[in-house]
Amino acid sequence: MYLFIFISGTQKDVVTSNVMKTAKTGKAMNDLAAFEQLMRRHNRALYRTARSIVKDDAEAEDVLQEAYLLAFRAMESFRGDSSMSTWLTRIVINEAIARSRKKGRSAEIIQFDGEAALDEHLEQPEQALLRSEARRLIEQKIDELPDGFRTVFVLRALEEMTVEETAACLDIPEATVRTRYFRARGLLREALSRELDVALEDAFAFDGARCDRIVANVLQRLQN
Repeated sequence: MYLFIFISGTQKDVVTSNVMKTAKTGKAMNDLAAFEQLMRRHNRALYRTARSIVKDDAEAEDVLQEAYLLAFRAMESFRGDSSMSTWLTRIVINEAIARSRKKGRSAEIIQFDGEAALDEHLEQPEQALLRSEARRLIEQKIDELPDGFRTVFVLRALEEMTVEETAACLDIPEATVRTRYFRARGLLREALSRELDVALEDAFAFDGARCDRIVANVLQRLQN
């Protein structure tokens, strides 16, 4: 579970400034509080970005940790030409792609609004189970999107980045972002529709154990 810190614009500048100062001077660990805030603020977006490329929860965490280390060591090179979030996202993307290539997977650098904040404590067990199963199905279908579309979809749909921000993060034209996002949504809709069609065919199934149980109960009552 990730914790997030929401900081005002002025405070964000202070956090970034302190992180850069600490990285440059090699100060003690108790001066890394600003970097901790930076990580907590960007954790979810960067994790989802890495996850969209490596398609594995544990590996995405490894990618994110390595990317943070790289970012901290390279903080002196951050000139502010782009936002801190864009700069961090590029580092995560490069690290995820490099790791994917090492494992023989094809991860092209064509290169989930987050979930509604529902209070699961108020949900009935059946509702929580259905919601969990729906989430797993959606995550599975996002994983199955082509590499060229998946990261664009995650940044646009889940992290609600603008077309301009997504294009800057992935270093691709804005028109390409629009095309791939539109296509990704279509592919996802088709995939979920197929799953729904199959599920409807199996709804209120009456074979197997249920059929046997009813027949057995009727026969037993007839014999009594």
